[in-house]
Amino acid sequence: MVTREDLESFLIRMDLEYEEVDEGMFLVRGRNSGLPVVVHHADALLLIRMKVMDLPEKPESEVLFYRTLLELNATDVVHGAYAIETGELILSDTLELETLDFHELQASMESIEMAASGHMQRIRSLAGVADSSAAAVAGEG
Repeated sequence: MVTREDLESFLIRMDLEYEEVDEGMFLVRGRNSGLPVVVHHADALLLIRMKVMDLPEKPESEVLFYRTLLELNATDVVHGAYAIETGELILSDTLELETLDFHELQASMESIEMAASGHMQRIRSLAGVADSSAAAVAGEG
């Protein structure tokens, strides 16, 4: 089983900036985008969460907005999925610590970062939210 110390060594090996904000909970900055990702080492699971944006009250085309997210989950997000959590659109993945290895974590982190940076403009447009740079979005989190 992957320990908290193993996880930290994986993050170092991936050359990611991170800080432990609580025991077993890390705030990690993506290598390319700089977008913040929360990585939480919990009992038997590793929870990975990235806030994409606050959900708008009512997207301009609500059906198209949610349909697009579901289609992206099915076709374009290799590891993890878009989800809604407490009024926020997030990218989320859950990995089992029992069988987790470096390459699985790396693939998950890269998939989430690529999805966020690659889909951001389209999602924000469908939500009726003014476009902003990745740096401004990272400041939202």
